[in-house]
Amino acid sequence: MASRRDRRTSGGRGSDGTSGSEWMTRRLAGLGPVRVGVDANASANPPSKSETPRKADKPLSRFGRFGGPKTPKAPKGPAKKKLVAKGIVLRADAASRSVPPLSSLEDDEPRMAKRPPKKEPRLRPDPKSSAKSQTRRPPSRGRNRQGAGKGVGNTAAALFKGAVYWTTVACLWVAIGIGGLLFYYAMSLPDTSGLWDVAHAPSLSILAADGETLSHRGDLLGGMVTTADMPAYVSQAVVATEDQRFYWHFGVDPIGLARAAYQNYRAGYIVQGGSTITQQLAKNVFLKPDRTFSRKIQEMLLAIWLEARYSKEQILTLYLNRVYFGGGAYGIEGASERFFKKTARELTLPEAAMLAGLLKAPSHYSPTNDINRARERAAIVLDNMVRAGYIGDSDERYALAHPASLEGYSASGSINYFVDWVADVLPGFTGEPNTDLVVRTTIDPAMQRAAEEIVAAALAAQGGELGVTQAALVAMTPDGSVRAMIGGRSYAQSQFNRAVQAVRQPGSAFKPFVYLTAMERGLTPETMRVDRPVSYGSWSPSNYSNKFEGPMSLRRALAGSVNTVAVQVAQEVGIRNVIRTAQKLGIQENLPANLSLALGTCDVNLLELTAAYAAFANGGFGVIAHGIDEVHARDGSQIYLRQGSGLGRVMSEQALGEMNYMLKGVMTDGTGRKAALADRQTAGKTGTSQDFRDAWFVGYSADLVVGVWVGNDNRTPMKKVTGGGLPATIWHDFMARTQANQQVADLPGRYPFVAPAGVPVAAAPQTEAAPDPERRRDWEEPGFFERLFGASSREDRPSALQPGHQGY
Repeated sequence: MASRRDRRTSGGRGSDGTSGSEWMTRRLAGLGPVRVGVDANASANPPSKSETPRKADKPLSRFGRFGGPKTPKAPKGPAKKKLVAKGIVLRADAASRSVPPLSSLEDDEPRMAKRPPKKEPRLRPDPKSSAKSQTRRPPSRGRNRQGAGKGVGNTAAALFKGAVYWTTVACLWVAIGIGGLLFYYAMSLPDTSGLWDVAHAPSLSILAADGETLSHRGDLLGGMVTTADMPAYVSQAVVATEDQRFYWHFGVDPIGLARAAYQNYRAGYIVQGGSTITQQLAKNVFLKPDRTFSRKIQEMLLAIWLEARYSKEQILTLYLNRVYFGGGAYGIEGASERFFKKTARELTLPEAAMLAGLLKAPSHYSPTNDINRARERAAIVLDNMVRAGYIGDSDERYALAHPASLEGYSASGSINYFVDWVADVLPGFTGEPNTDLVVRTTIDPAMQRAAEEIVAAALAAQGGELGVTQAALVAMTPDGSVRAMIGGRSYAQSQFNRAVQAVRQPGSAFKPFVYLTAMERGLTPETMRVDRPVSYGSWSPSNYSNKFEGPMSLRRALAGSVNTVAVQVAQEVGIRNVIRTAQKLGIQENLPANLSLALGTCDVNLLELTAAYAAFANGGFGVIAHGIDEVHARDGSQIYLRQGSGLGRVMSEQALGEMNYMLKGVMTDGTGRKAALADRQTAGKTGTSQDFRDAWFVGYSADLVVGVWVGNDNRTPMKKVTGGGLPATIWHDFMARTQANQQVADLPGRYPFVAPAGVPVAAAPQTEAAPDPERRRDWEEPGFFERLFGASSREDRPSALQPGHQGY
């Protein structure tokens, strides 16, 4: 029985027959079957003290010589003492290798610990057996994780290196491209050798169409003034306002460019520019006034070149002697003489601030147009100087208490309104010249004198009685050439040009755009509509007579200036189409998209409105009002020559004949009877704004188009002055005097229209019923961009009109 138990080698329980001790068999890694028990491995004849126990054979791994789990080390420390105290020892099974007693292992342990572990040699695996071994024994999970992590790391490193490489390549190509672009523009830069050639500020000689000298502006004998010759606050005012980092940048200001870009992005349109003083000098002296990308690149390159070649003071001197200050004055010396009748060396701080303020917008801030606005701008300049540390608070307070006043306007002739306008628009054709200019204009001196006399006589005779203090007149040929311009009652008292700069409500003078839109959409002068009360939301338009006359033709409605019919027609054709028609004819002001626009509830200036009517006189072609025919230098070289240009055809021949037929009716049996001429065909339209604040008459013959406005600068109502009253009288008197010796000619177009052979004419309805004013039209729906950005804000609409009833 005992011998059978002793022969067990694969595991189980047993006991020693002699000692009675029990044991248990376990397989241990590297040892094979091992008996575990009290004195299970004790020898029957224990060795004497003199015997040295032999060392334990190094156990072989069950994985062979090429790796696998290592043999576990003998327990140490407290665990070892615990086992020894219990008398538990290990003894190899009979089928396994013999294991020495634990005591012998303890004796050898220090020596084994000191011996460094031997590295087992790595053998190259057999390729034929590698697949079998991988199939037979899969790798451990720990190695899989380590290998996967290592693979991901290698992939990320490779991606990073690739990104760095291709980014570097892309940057190199971009740099090469930018360098090539800069080289191209550098090769096309203009000649800069004549930068210091000008010895004085450029002057202007403005001539009439017949060569008569109208005005001379500028000082032909005045020399260039340097910054050292002027008071320090003159250049400081310019730097503080135009380029605060002038003394720090290299010609281009990246901070200023970034700020301007941000402000323009927030506003949605251009509100700031990022050009430095050096860039402005480069633009004014060397470049044409084009708004192109290439010109901007050239401007920057020239600015950097100027900064590298000249000192800051030299650049500032060149700038102050070249820049345009408005009113035909180029350079600080010319501006001082023009506005204050003194040299730049004698300028005071308030005067220097006012001149510096003009540089942003010479026409808008010109003291000749609005002295109060110019002083407000000067106050901003003074504040900038305080912030920059150029002047103190006490200097600012003194300058504000003693603002600059105009001293340089001794001429009182009305021709100066026209000369100012020409001088203001001239840089758009010639840039900033560095030589004296001779400008041949379109003005007719005889017509100008006639206009001045007639306007003055009318205001003197009826102005006080009717409560009228100002008037304006523009006369032009049907191609837009301005022949006469009166900008106000007295140029000496007010240089504000009411013919160009004032924007007022035209009243019924806007109605031709409504009826032209209707003619283009198939209606005719004989189309019937009903003069009756109509309402659009809470708004109900009424007539001047406060009466309703029932059914009437469109011709009669326009001649009698019937408001209800005009609004019905505008609602029928779509108010947005009316706006497009007005813009095609040259109206550039913002027009509100509501039905009250049909009655002229918008702002226009006299010059634009008169030019729009010119299309009816010239056969249906839009024009641009102009006053300059030719510009050449003092030496005779030509700088600008006007060649035929305009807006092209803006109405069909059939619509042209119908509109002239209707507008002639205004003169024969409508509100413009006072303006009619007995010896020739004329046509036109009256206009009166709300509460009689503005009164207009715009009319034309085959040879001349004339617009007249009367009113008050402070918009106070006149004493029931309508367009058919004082304005029509002024128009008639001017036309009678200037057209008396002109050959009589009929207005273009015919009605009824006769089409050329082979060209069909669409039949237009004559007596169709008026449409429902509440019905919304497809063409009145706002387009995509109008819905996205908005054509006009709700604040522009009259409060009485509700959404859904405004032609929207």
